[in-house]
Amino acid sequence: MCTHTPKCPSAASPDREAAQVVSAHPEQGWSLLCNGVLLFEDTGELLPEGEIVAPHRPAVLV
Repeated sequence: MCTHTPKCPSAASPDREAAQVVSAHPEQGWSLLCNGVLLFEDTGELLPEGEIVAPHRPAVLV
């Protein structure tokens, strides 16, 4: 799917969030990455195969 040089990380890669954004919809809270991952503003992800990755924001210390 990726035509960039160097290639974006695959959806199965641990660094998949480093892929380039191909479609951003900040008003709706999501972006589509070059590797097919839907990345949500709460840091949750939907992978191309349908797997869900729970939000993983760092804890806020008060």
